[in-house]
Amino acid sequence: MTSKARKNPAKDKATAKSTIQVYTVKEPTNILSFIQQIHSGKSRSAVKSMLKHRQVAVNDVQVAVDTTPLSVGDVVTINTGFVPEKLTHPLLKVVYEDEHLIVVDKKAGLLSVGTDREREQTAYAILKAYVKSASEHNKIFVLHRLDRDTSGVMMFAKSKEVQEQMQRNWNDAVTDRRYVLVVGGKVEKNEGQITTWLTDGNAFETKSSFTPNGGQRSTTYYRVLHRASQYTMLEATLDTGRKNQIRVHMKDLGHSIVGDKKYGGVKSPFERLGLHAHILEFVHPITGQKHRFESRIPRQFTDLFR
Repeated sequence: MTSKARKNPAKDKATAKSTIQVYTVKEPTNILSFIQQIHSGKSRSAVKSMLKHRQVAVNDVQVAVDTTPLSVGDVVTINTGFVPEKLTHPLLKVVYEDEHLIVVDKKAGLLSVGTDREREQTAYAILKAYVKSASEHNKIFVLHRLDRDTSGVMMFAKSKEVQEQMQRNWNDAVTDRRYVLVVGGKVEKNEGQITTWLTDGNAFETKSSFTPNGGQRSTTYYRVLHRASQYTMLEATLDTGRKNQIRVHMKDLGHSIVGDKKYGGVKSPFERLGLHAHILEFVHPITGQKHRFESRIPRQFTDLFR
């Protein structure tokens, strides 16, 4: 079933601390059975721990699921000596990770991806360094973005194939995506929807028209969660995900998001944009399972309505 282990002159940064073993699969099986056979006496829980800590790769792709199938000729790499540290960053937390996707909770103040002015301090750059700490072959691919001052849950792909599959079927793959926002003034209607046509304007500002103008038709649904004398907390869902859609639609509603200077918002009472990506639910592109993640509503938001 296996070939004899051989030393692998890997170029990973962790090589000096690692014991790398490489095997070639001789008959169909799954990763759990495979590891238990080559490491006799290793318990199921021990193998799962190795998978969880990103110590196992198949054909240079990390695997985390113990039922991952193996075919004849697959190359299994096991790192028995080095366990990569968990990501610790004040502005970014990993909430889910497997060999195909990584889901994170981003704080306000962190860019999703690089710009001409900033390429190092981004969620993408931080995650790229994180996955490469286990293997230089690992990569990160952008699926969607959150603005720098928007906090909450977002995800990245770990392969070009998964990225393309998710983006090609985005509206079907993402089954629930909700935002919580704080706007200026009292929104009178308990719920409603806004549909406009959006186009890119000057200075990176999205323009909105209530009549067709060649732009992209976009709809935002909202409902009131709390009201205060000067502010309203809303939950918003999208049937599309256009650039700055919620921000420009709140301006159209007459209640811009607090702290949103670009779209007419009043000064924020908590020194940040009042927009938070609260819920992300999607169908996994490989397993077909539904995953749902919630990011806690910032306390700064809720304290306004006590």
